[in-house]
Amino acid sequence: MDKGVGVNTEDDILAVARERLRVEARAVAALADTVDDTLVTAASMILSCTGKLFIGGSGTSGTVARRMAHIFSVTGTPALALSPMDALHGASGAIVSADLVLLISKGGASDEVTQLARIAQGRGARVIALTRSHETPLAQIADHSVVVSVPAEAEIGGIVATGITIAQSAWGDALAEVLMRGRGYTWGEFMTTHPAGAVGRLEDLPANPEHLSIPAVVEATP
Repeated sequence: MDKGVGVNTEDDILAVARERLRVEARAVAALADTVDDTLVTAASMILSCTGKLFIGGSGTSGTVARRMAHIFSVTGTPALALSPMDALHGASGAIVSADLVLLISKGGASDEVTQLARIAQGRGARVIALTRSHETPLAQIADHSVVVSVPAEAEIGGIVATGITIAQSAWGDALAEVLMRGRGYTWGEFMTTHPAGAVGRLEDLPANPEHLSIPAVVEATP
């Protein structure tokens, strides 16, 4: 395999790294202009959920799901990561009618993810899809869909799910803060679940976030 000729300079190498950072940063920054009322609906559905909140995805989306479940739990919204493949091997039995399942899939067509959506709904739970389009199979199945997409340049080679996973994570962070404010979750409460590490040793906590009143959902639409 031809790997090229010549020796690259340090500046050449850093130029590649810097451009990767720039294109991914632009993709995340663009979310501020595309985030819409579907986030508000998702927040309302989560706040009104009386059961468990599961967050799932496959591959890199599964990594995002695990991170999102952790960030939600840290900020006052209890959440559990659920592997769609494990769900198809029995773990879906943990889902009951009071639950809510947030499924992450860029293409929204992975069989195990769409099957999990149907299983969850069959057990009476509601499903939120986080995908690249309201037209994906997952979005069409879900009770509510949210779109997060990035340009092809944000992915290495236009193929590797790099920029999209950062964008999905950033969207989840935005939702986490909205939920934290909607619940009126305080930093004092936060400290009760995070006593370890440098954070757990903090003595001067920031002012509590300003409360947000989240409107109730009358009917969630895809």
